[in-house]
Order: sequence, then C-alpha cells, then structure tokens
Amino acid sequence: MNSYKPPVRDETDAHLSVGPPKRSAAGLPSLIETIPLALTEMGPERAVKTLTAMNQKDGFDCMSCAWPDPPERKMAEFCENGAKAVSWEADPLKIPATFWEQNSVSSLRERSEYWLGQQGRLVEPLYKPAGKDHYQPVSWDNAFGIIARELGALESANEATFYTSGRTSNEAAFEYQLFARAFGTNNLPDCSNMCHESTGLAMGETIGVGKSAVSYPDFAKSDLIIIMGQNPGTCHPRMLTALEEAKRAGASIVAINPLPEAGLINFKNPQRPRGLIGKGTDLADQFLQIRLAGDMALMQAVSKRVLDAEAAAPGAVLDHAFLEEHCEGLEELKAHLAQLDERDVQAATGLRTAEIDELAARYLKADKVIITWAMGLTQHKKAVPTIKEIINLLLLRGNIGKPGAGPSPIRGHSNVQGDRTMGIWEKMPPAFLDALQREFGFDPPREPGLDVVDSIRAMRDGKVKVLFALGGNLVTAVSDSAVAEAAIRNTRLSVQVSTKLNRSHAFVGEQAMILPTMGRTEIDRQDSGPQFVTVEDTVCAVHASAGRLEPISDKVLSEVAIISRLARAVLGDKVPVDWAGFEADYDTIRNHIGHVCNGCEDYNNKVRQSGGFVLPHPPRDSRTFPTATGKAILTVNDLETIQVPPGRLLLQSMRSQDQFNTTMYSLNDRYRGVKKGRHVLFVNPADLDELGFAEGDFVDIHGEAADGVDRVLKQFRVIGYPTAIGCVAAYFPEANILVPLDSTAEGSNTPASKSVIVRLEHATAPAYAGAR
Repeated sequence: MNSYKPPVRDETDAHLSVGPPKRSAAGLPSLIETIPLALTEMGPERAVKTLTAMNQKDGFDCMSCAWPDPPERKMAEFCENGAKAVSWEADPLKIPATFWEQNSVSSLRERSEYWLGQQGRLVEPLYKPAGKDHYQPVSWDNAFGIIARELGALESANEATFYTSGRTSNEAAFEYQLFARAFGTNNLPDCSNMCHESTGLAMGETIGVGKSAVSYPDFAKSDLIIIMGQNPGTCHPRMLTALEEAKRAGASIVAINPLPEAGLINFKNPQRPRGLIGKGTDLADQFLQIRLAGDMALMQAVSKRVLDAEAAAPGAVLDHAFLEEHCEGLEELKAHLAQLDERDVQAATGLRTAEIDELAARYLKADKVIITWAMGLTQHKKAVPTIKEIINLLLLRGNIGKPGAGPSPIRGHSNVQGDRTMGIWEKMPPAFLDALQREFGFDPPREPGLDVVDSIRAMRDGKVKVLFALGGNLVTAVSDSAVAEAAIRNTRLSVQVSTKLNRSHAFVGEQAMILPTMGRTEIDRQDSGPQFVTVEDTVCAVHASAGRLEPISDKVLSEVAIISRLARAVLGDKVPVDWAGFEADYDTIRNHIGHVCNGCEDYNNKVRQSGGFVLPHPPRDSRTFPTATGKAILTVNDLETIQVPPGRLLLQSMRSQDQFNTTMYSLNDRYRGVKKGRHVLFVNPADLDELGFAEGDFVDIHGEAADGVDRVLKQFRVIGYPTAIGCVAAYFPEANILVPLDSTAEGSNTPASKSVIVRLEHATAPAYAGAR
C-alpha cells in the first residue's frame, strides 16, 4: 500500500454539490464571476490598471495560458481565467511575519493547495535550517550565501538540478540556463517535460520543428479545424474567440475528446450582445467521444480512408506535387495502413465506423485543415507515435506550409515555449552550445542532463542533493506524489522562487529556501530604469511585457535580479559573464539572446516593434523541413491498444474550470456542475450500473500499475457523467498519486497521466458527507 497521506480537505468539501453539466461556455456568468472577483481581490484602482493593460501591445502578458494575441486587440483582451490569474497574483494581501512562527513546515503539509494560495503574497526571503520545522526571515545576502555554500560543497555540478516554470520570462530563462551551464550541468528540467515534450519530439523527428506551424489568422482561413484532447473553455478560453471567428468565416469544427466540454459545444462571447443575451455560437459540427488513448487508431483510420479514396480516384486526392517534392515514406505508410484492422480501430476508439467515415469525409472535402491538440494526446505511453500520425494525415494532402493549415499544439503555460527557445532544455543541440561558447568564452557541458522525471528519480536515489526551482510547483505538478514528496525531502537543500505559497514549500530538503519574486503585473525598476521582459506564445510570436503596479514589497526581487545575484555568489569570476550588468539593464541580456538563440537576430530592435515579431518556422514559412534528410517524414507506427481487464476502468486527470495548472481560484467547476469540492470521480452511468455503484457513492480509487504498488485515492464521491464508456476522470493534481513515476510516454518521458488503469472499491463516506 502506498504511504501517501493526502492533505486535510478544504472545509468546503463538506458542502460539495453537483448539478448538470453546462452546454455553453463564457457569456454573462463569466462576467459575473470575473469583475466582482477582480474588484474584491485587487481593489478598483489595481483592477483597472491591470485588466486594461493585460495582453495589450504596450502592457503585460497574461501569466496563465500561451494562447496568442490577435493582430488587433480589443479593449478587454482577457478571458475569465486570465482575469482570475491576475487577481490571484496582484492580490495586495501579504503573508505577515507572524505566519511563519504560527505555521510549521509540517503543518503546511496538512493544508490544501487552495488554502495555501489564499494566504497572500510572499514578501521576504525565508530559510528553514537543518533540524528545524519553521521558516524564518533571512536577508538576501545570507540567502545567496547559503545557496552558494551548498552548491559549492557538491562533488559534481550534476548533483544539482535547476527546474523552470513556464511563467519565467525569456530574459530570466536565458540567464538561468547560462548560469546552470556555467556552473557545469545540463540538468534543466522544466514544465514542458510534463506536458508537450511528446509534441516536440514527434514534430521534431517528422517536420524538423517542434512548434505550431500556424499563426493566429490561420484559424479564420481554415476550412476544417480538428480539436483533439483539449478543453479550450477551461484551459485557454480566448481560443474560443478564434474558433468563433473561424466558424463565422465558414470553417467546420470537429471535437475529439472522451468528455463533452461546454466550450466546444457553444460559446457565448461576453464581448458580443449575442453572447450575453443571445444563444451564442454553436462550435463543434461533429463530436467524436473517443476512448482514452484511442487517438492514434483514429488518425490511422482516417489516413487509411484518404489513401483508399486516392486508390479509387488516382491523382484526385493526395497532394502528389507536395509529397514528391517535400516528403518521404509514402509507400511504406501505404503498405502499413493497408493492414489496419477496422475491428482494432473500433476497440481502441469506441467509435462507430460511420463516425470515422464522417470525419474522413470532412477531411477530404477541406482544402485547408488545422489539427490542434493539447495534453489529452501528449500524456499517454504512445503519445509520440500518436502525434506522428497527426503529421501523417496532414502531409497526405499538403496541409503544412499553406495559409489556414497545419499542426497546432497548444501550449499550456504562458512562456513555456519561450523557455525552450532560450535554452531551457536538458538536451539542447550542439549548435546552441557552440553559440554559447562563442558568446561567453567557456565550454558548456555537452552530456544530456536530467528532465523532470529523471530529476525526481535522482533525488530519490540520493544522486541529486540540491533542487533549485525557478517558479512552479514541482512536487504537486509531477506524477507519483508520494515518491516525489519523499524524493525532494531527500535533498540537502531545496530552493523555491515564488510569488505565493504552494505545496512545494511544504515538502522540502533538509534545508529549504523561499525566494520571493515579482509578479508579471509589477513594475520592474533597475539601475538603468524601468525594465520590460519578453515572452513567446504558442504560435512563435515574441512580444514585450511590462507591469503596471508597484511591487508588493521592497524586499522582493525580479527573477533576473535573483539569478544575477545567485550567479555572482556561486560563480564569482569563474566565467567571463557580466551578471551585474544583466541585472542593471535587461537590454544586455537581449543582446546576447540575439547572438545565441536561433531566429532571434537583432532581438532588441525586433521586440520593440509594435506587437513584437514572429520567429522563423521553416515548414510554415517555406515548406522547408530541417530534418536529417531535409524532407518531411511520413512514419510507420505500430498500433498498440491498452488492454483494460474486466471490472477496471481507464482514468485521466484533468483541470477544473476554476483552475490554472496547480493553482485553484475556487473549488468550483461551473462547466461540469461541481461546486465547493474537488474530491470527485466522473463515471459513465452505464459503467456505474455494471460495476455495482450508484451516483453519490464514495469510493476508493486504486491504481493498478505494472509495478504492483497499490496507489489509492480514498473517499472520492462518484458523479454520474457522460464520459466515454470505460473511461473515468478525476482532477489534477489530486489524481497524480495514481500515476507511477515510471509510467511515461515512450521517447519523451512525459508522465502518462491520461491512461491509468484503476479499480473502484466501496468506501466509507467521510464524516461531512452531507453532499447534495
């Protein structure tokens, strides 16, 4: 039995209520939730300053999702969750010094993620000495001195790992990877390892670039948009506006997902009268309720139908000119898909042949097709070949490198893609490392470093002794919660750079540090004057971001300042880098970015253009494919279906509507009808009947992994919900305990959080189970 002890549940779980799921997203309820919250949490003046500047060309970038900004901005260029993210960060409430005397580190482990985030902003550096159970205030100089001492005592630089969150700016990310490599390691895990690593690998191997091959205007130019494994209404709500624009321009939309999601059924645009008092816009023309992990089989089945149509009408279906000039592997793909068994497809997908035929017909009819996806595809064992099958389907009819068409992975965090461009990756290619060497005069390490999962393994095994985390909430975000918590507690020192409390501050090393940093909403003043930073969105657009509010405290530092001072304390004059100059004037960092990072030449000038600039993307821009052969590669991938034993179900983790990553803005999920609670399991009523459970029952959820460890979530309330047959869902990060650390996507090492075999057992209802 796994020894994981979940936090004490929020008091509001006692009042959990469940109603029917919604069939539309946004609209008047979004305004009713957003505006009063912003006014209450920030106050009228701060609310106006932030919301009117958010996502504007001369404002600051939203700190939540990476959805791109439209060429022409509206006055209110934000969504409900973006406004909540700003309200959460710009909350003027400060954690008082007495908090640390009254709350031990051990007691923080008993608190929920929601409670921790509600305590206010961190406003001073904090240190937990060895053998103590309380954080205590410490000066910045002492903080950096302690970190330098511990890093300096390591036998090897590889005994440290340097994690990065996707909210980090390009300037901070570039400086951070430079520091880590100057220190001597490529141990640069980041949140991309847990989300779109599968995408980067699959697209890199097939078309040479692991980023979206479309721009924002392409959505309105498309004939068909296929949305797979994502929930835009919750995770990137502004995408619904782009889909509405595409729909009004004549596009057809197909949603492929195990759960029906309100945002893909109907969108009530709160900036249009029709969205506030009318019926809104119906988005999905077809909904394919696919079984978990069935997407690879579906893509193969559609590609087979495309090839069959070409065989029936030679020369009339495939884009032969494109395939002959730009691609290879067509004949091998034809031979492979000719053997595809429709019965295997139906078993994997749970779909009827007629449904797949309809999707294939839509694809064949469309001249310009975008396929877009998120973590519903990337967090499976076969995630990489699944995404390669998407690329196969697009290549067959030339749907890459022309307006209105292409693959479009949607990144989940605001600058996770920019971090990678800046060098935050444990396996940066030799060309990048060579450029660093030319620019800074030292030879960076060449051996690959540790990603997130391997970092947890190394901490668990005592091989990594220091964890430094630039933002994020690693212990909560990563899989196998009990192992992750124990691994980090096995370190000699753990350091978190944060704006607010989270559970990573409660599961710490022998010594622990919290370094408070500025939020993106705040004015960053340095010796040369107010600074701006830059970010890259999910379609490769880079733009500036500058805060509008006074910093929460004179004791918080920017991320750039923290890294600069850390580097000076740790490295001294070991490498010829002007760390102090970086802190004084961020233009100096951008000058180096322009010399080192691919596509960033003349960076300082480009980012000062109105709206910034778009990074080059050879497949999108010129149908040039920087693969090993110089061509796009159609791949052969063997179909493998998850075998779920009788009486078992396949579980996925997912976000609630009022959540961003591990941050909970409330305990509600308006779109799914859940209020005041998160300890719920969504199960199809037919599965409940077959397994002998009823709506409202409390169950223990046991993970059935190959390693034989009995991981269990106790006392979750069952909700009858229209999920795909045989598939259930629970909220992230609560369900992370059920995902074994070694259960990862092949090739990318991304946690397989969307395909966990579970069994349900009747549980005693908790004492407060008066839920309704």
